[in-house]
Amino acid sequence: MEKTNYMMTVNDVAQELGVSKQKGYRIIRQLNEELAAAGYMTVQAKVPRTYWSERFYFGKRSTG
Repeated sequence: MEKTNYMMTVNDVAQELGVSKQKGYRIIRQLNEELAAAGYMTVQAKVPRTYWSERFYFGKRSTG
């Protein structure tokens, strides 16, 4: 059984967007602030892959 990482790290974010690790930390911090404001618990320097996909339009898109 293959294990999939549920959380993205700063290295994942920086590589995916082609930005520095410092910028990756800022992006993750912003996403985690959004999640915390919505009542979710967060992990410092990591962001859930599903939320990442939703916010950066890599996953599902709504049409209309």
